[in-house]
Order: sequence, then C-alpha cells, then structure tokens
Amino acid sequence: MVDLFSGRILVNLEGGFVDPEQALENKIVGLYFSASWCSLCRDFTPTLCDFYSELVDVVTHPAPFQIVFISSDRSREEMTSFMYKMHPGWLALPFHDPLKQSNGWKQIQERNNLELRRNFLIVRTINQWNNLPPGVVSAPTLEVFKKRLDNHLLEVV
Repeated sequence: MVDLFSGRILVNLEGGFVDPEQALENKIVGLYFSASWCSLCRDFTPTLCDFYSELVDVVTHPAPFQIVFISSDRSREEMTSFMYKMHPGWLALPFHDPLKQSNGWKQIQERNNLELRRNFLIVRTINQWNNLPPGVVSAPTLEVFKKRLDNHLLEVV
C-alpha cells in the first residue's frame, strides 16, 4: 500500500505533513473514501473510529493498522471540518492532491480489482476482524499476526 502513495504527502488532523513511506510502512492500510455531505458516511464514521481505537489505542500491543481518509468533499474547508469528527490518529490525502482530483483512483481500482462503494472494503474488513479470535487480533508484531492469521484461516477452511 505504501507504493500507492509513493512521492505523495499525507496530512494529519493538525494539518501537518506526513511522509507516507514512514507512516504506512509494515501496516495494514484502510482507505476510507468518505465525505461530509454523505449521510451514510457521517453515520458510519463513529463506528470506524471506535473500531480503530480498539485496534490501536486501548490495547497493550497496537495493531499495525492505519486509516487514510480520501475525501470527496466539495471544498478543503468541508474536508477539514469533517476530519475533526474522525479519529485524531488518521491520515488523509490532501484535498488538492492530483491523484484524488484525477482519474487516478479509478485506475487504481481497476488495477487492483477493488470494489469501492459505500465503504464496502472497510465494512467487510470490520466484519471479518470481529470474527477473529482474540489470540489472532492481539498479536504483538505484524509477523506474529500474519502467522496467527494464516493458522486460523487453515483451521477454518
């Protein structure tokens, strides 16, 4: 996922610039396509914030997980205002980033065979995550998480 943002800059809630290669390295990245004018998005955002907090904030070993907000707001002000309702640890693609404004996301969707509608990926991820046993979820490192997840999936199949 890091290569998706290669050569770009992300922003944090305070408006500071963040290097995606450092911030996203060895992490599972959730792309949150959303907008303040979307009532479904506004309703879903608190659920996603709680989910993120459970993974990253309130555990002994935080999950290697990061949300990147991709705004479909009509203005930078709308985007910024909406970001204040989100988790402070999330990052965002800047409002005027050419990738967001161009056909870039469509090309990424086609190249990676992604179905991005109504937060489909995030909802599906949350549902899958909630069904994982605590021993998998509380892995201390990404490597341990991968091993435990692989073992769990072998048992399920």
